[in-house]
Amino acid sequence: MDTRRLRLLLALSRLGSMRAVADAFSLTTSTVSQQLAALAKETDTQLIEPDGRRVRLTPAGQRLADHAVTILAAVDAARLDLDPDAEPAGTLRVGGFATGIRVSLLPILHDLADTHPNVDVVISEHEPIEAFELLVNDDLDLALTYEYDLAPASPDAVLESVALWSTPWGLGVPADDPNTVAGLLSYSERSWIVNSRNTADEDAVRTLASLAGFTPHIAHQIDSLDLVEDLIFSGYGVGLLPTTRPARDGVKVLPLSDPHVVLTAFAFTRRGRSTWPPLRLVLDRLRPADHRPLPLKSWPRPTAAGA
Repeated sequence: MDTRRLRLLLALSRLGSMRAVADAFSLTTSTVSQQLAALAKETDTQLIEPDGRRVRLTPAGQRLADHAVTILAAVDAARLDLDPDAEPAGTLRVGGFATGIRVSLLPILHDLADTHPNVDVVISEHEPIEAFELLVNDDLDLALTYEYDLAPASPDAVLESVALWSTPWGLGVPADDPNTVAGLLSYSERSWIVNSRNTADEDAVRTLASLAGFTPHIAHQIDSLDLVEDLIFSGYGVGLLPTTRPARDGVKVLPLSDPHVVLTAFAFTRRGRSTWPPLRLVLDRLRPADHRPLPLKSWPRPTAAGA
């Protein structure tokens, strides 16, 4: 059904005459009559009937006019929603890894609530693999993800991204370890700890080990950096940790070199969606001013479990 014809039908239900509708829309009564006849043909239903020298809506026509109120309101809302210059409003679904949410999203939410109270942000925690799937399936509007330079992500082609910040990672070992730099071959016989919900961590470890000439023994899969540190402290293995995040007592992080390991955080969206005003609002506040990876000076240490 042509929404312009629905508007004429709705106007007829309210104004009561073809002449009044024609005047309201700057049309001729003949044009209004032709458009309503076309609408009746589209719906295969008689919508108007004679009423003396005038016309009135049939019961079916009145029901369609009632539907038109909802239909036209939805169309108007959709047009406003698609207008990149419209005032941001609506629910923005954000999913991402815990540190990305802490570092990039939480600092802007308080100000966002003051400046744009009609934007509601709903947050869920997901590792990149999970977030990519949800974004592709349109169950998220924005995904905060990460990748290691030694284990690039492979997102779906329908997604696009902007880099947010980067930080180096090193090798977490017990504090009494005599090494000051991570010579990985020294740890070829040790058990290794990797992320339980994302393969990038394990891919980076296996690449590092391969370059050093050994195959790592992946013994533990852990989602929480705090728990990774606890296992390292207790002698259950070694694992990658961010160098900018203060480690717990009894654990130290050795710098890696040749190659370095760098984690970069990204904001991912579906292609063509970034002009939606609520999403554009958050993206503009998330990204660095120069749109390049930004060195992270302070990796927050959470009080609760989570990476």
